[in-house]
Amino acid sequence: MAGLGPSGDDPSGNGPGTAGLGPSGNGEPQSGAESEWAALRRVAGLRMLASDGVWVRGSDARRFLQGQVSQDISELGAGQAADTLVLSPQGKLDAWARVVCVSEDTFLCEISRGFGPGLLERITRFRVRVKAEIEAVAEPWEIHVLGVRGPLAHEVAAFIANRLHAVLEREGEPGPVVVAAEASWPGLAGSDVIWLGKAGIGGELVNALPLGELDAGVLWCGEDAWESARVEAGAPVMGAEITPSTIPAEVPGLLERAVSFVKGCYTGQELVARLEARGSRVAKRLCGLVVEAGAGDAGRDAGLAALTAGSILQEAEGGKVIGSVTSTAWSYGLRGAVGLGYVHRSIEAGETVRVVGAQPVIRVMGLP
Repeated sequence: MAGLGPSGDDPSGNGPGTAGLGPSGNGEPQSGAESEWAALRRVAGLRMLASDGVWVRGSDARRFLQGQVSQDISELGAGQAADTLVLSPQGKLDAWARVVCVSEDTFLCEISRGFGPGLLERITRFRVRVKAEIEAVAEPWEIHVLGVRGPLAHEVAAFIANRLHAVLEREGEPGPVVVAAEASWPGLAGSDVIWLGKAGIGGELVNALPLGELDAGVLWCGEDAWESARVEAGAPVMGAEITPSTIPAEVPGLLERAVSFVKGCYTGQELVARLEARGSRVAKRLCGLVVEAGAGDAGRDAGLAALTAGSILQEAEGGKVIGSVTSTAWSYGLRGAVGLGYVHRSIEAGETVRVVGAQPVIRVMGLP
């Protein structure tokens, strides 16, 4: 971890397993999730990320969104994107999304798959006497997101975005909207290539590009390798680390990435501003978790069984409940089970805790 120290065709459209994309190999050929994880750490890994989209279009679109999101989009130009929070009036997190500027009066809000309907309802709820149309991206179109992570992520994403734009423009796709957006994880560079296209063919379209011109170490990644690198890095996702009960200050780095403290008023601003003024001191914080027992490949099943999403954490001695687990994965770097979870501020980084009803010791690690 930055904070913690399946091969074959993927039916979701994530490309041809671990086959190298470039003209020559680097080192001994490998296969499987571990080689995909190595690509993420050493070169770059690719994965199609399921997403929903919400259009906001009209002469008042920019002004309206500026009052609904935590990020300052007043100067966001066509082809640019910015992470943002969408908050309830009480300051709780309704959504962590990304605003893509398509043109001066057209914006596309991108969010993880399954959370689009909630984002649409939340944005529409506050539309009053506003000249803006708000609607979901719907068939036959779909918002496609290609995640790229690793040391060469920005270069690889720029290469793919440029060629995608040419293809979509030639084929007359809507827009075309192609954006390479910043998406780094703590300690691991990242970029997401976002475009609007026909539903269900995102991975096929990418594979039709001249990917052989990329470094041979660039690989398509399955969920196992991708989640391993994400959890190691301490990167949150909607539905796991970020839920309606999350206070933004509980997630390290989220405020810096998705909130402007110099823009004007927006819905939910009061709680965020008050916490920031008090040093963002909250009762719990997102931390890394490392299972110390059952390490090594032979202990993989035992380690992952001991640390599961939703598990309740307690003090190592005394049994007081101090948090819960949000995500888990097998770390190919540490050769052990790792996770993310919210832990009470009384527990310092380096201290140990236990899962209620389980024996293995779990060490709490700070995140960047």
